[in-house]
Amino acid sequence: MNFPKYSIRKYSPVQLIVIPMILLAVALILIGLTWMATGLPVTPGIDFSGGISVTIGTSDTTDEVENYFAGYPLESVQGIDSGEGVSYLYLKFSSLDNDGYLKLVSHVSERYPDAKIDLIGESFGQTLQHQAMLALLFSFIGMAIVVFLIFRTFVPSSAVVISAFADIAMTAGAMNLIGIPLSLGTTAALLMLIGYSVDSDILLTNRVLKRKGEFNEKIEGAFRTGLIMTSTTFGALAAMGFIAYIGQITIIWEISVVLLIGLFFDVLNTWLTNAGILKWYVLSGKGRISSGKRGGA
Repeated sequence: MNFPKYSIRKYSPVQLIVIPMILLAVALILIGLTWMATGLPVTPGIDFSGGISVTIGTSDTTDEVENYFAGYPLESVQGIDSGEGVSYLYLKFSSLDNDGYLKLVSHVSERYPDAKIDLIGESFGQTLQHQAMLALLFSFIGMAIVVFLIFRTFVPSSAVVISAFADIAMTAGAMNLIGIPLSLGTTAALLMLIGYSVDSDILLTNRVLKRKGEFNEKIEGAFRTGLIMTSTTFGALAAMGFIAYIGQITIIWEISVVLLIGLFFDVLNTWLTNAGILKWYVLSGKGRISSGKRGGA
């Protein structure tokens, strides 16, 4: 099998990290703007902002449903076609006061008596926000502690943590850019992404620091292994996302897209950011080169 060639012999550490650092800066700007507007780094979905969800079974078109609910704060209409002329639609409404909520319930019941209506209060949504942010924070801190315990060296460990942080930040920025909200499902995807991103970084760092051989040969060998790992995961997620898109299973599609975006940025940060920092570390004479030579680094 022919693998794509990967060589950083002719690039300096600064040249390797400049593109990821520019993307990280853009992502942080997007996150900051969203945080100022919403109070969260990613635009919150109904799970965190509060609101009303309505599930209906109907043969009405999306346009007909939207026209029927004109005058109500309908945010989105999503659905699954059963193939029998009936669509199961999932409607999301912004938060309403008590009178507005009762009017909406009455309006829904007039035309869709079998509809399922769920209310997520703003206070409950804020509680979920707090819990989700704590989960992400403690997961990241736990990951960082484990990485430092594995390598016990500041620069390589920091490179792994920086790359993982960049993966999450870039993915969050991309979510804001393309309009994927932060929900319980996408929060779970970001948590999974922490594990995915660290996996390839640990592979690279372990090969460079703990195996014998010339620096570039070790890093190119690590790339071949990492490419196989990433491509199989990428293929599985792409298939899951495609099926979810065809079946209009929105939450699965959103999780797939978030993970695919995160894997793309993981490749970028592992083989440019982390590799660039490790190259600087080796060129500075601090990294271990078991064969006693740094030629071509």
